[in-house]
Amino acid sequence: MKTQYNIFKYENKEMADLLLGRKGGKTTMKIIDQLLYRPHSITQLSKILKLDYKTIQYHIELILNIELVEHNNKKYGTLYYPTKKLINNLNEYQQIKKYLTEF
Repeated sequence: MKTQYNIFKYENKEMADLLLGRKGGKTTMKIIDQLLYRPHSITQLSKILKLDYKTIQYHIELILNIELVEHNNKKYGTLYYPTKKLINNLNEYQQIKKYLTEF
């Protein structure tokens, strides 16, 4: 899939690789969409998206690693929400999302 999207010039290559360069990009996108709507815990995301807790946890770690989301540092009920980096790149996120949903 990487070769298909390399024709586009993405400023945030990490985000493009996260969403387009992996098989689980659509799942990651669904999680980001929920977090853009409002902060959620992993348990809440698991229920909303009807996915296993560990699956959500895995994707959250990937998103955290490239600093598109952050959390409130609580041990129980940790909430995740978008960072300024994600908010500042929303146009690019929407372009990637459009491209991803077409396939």
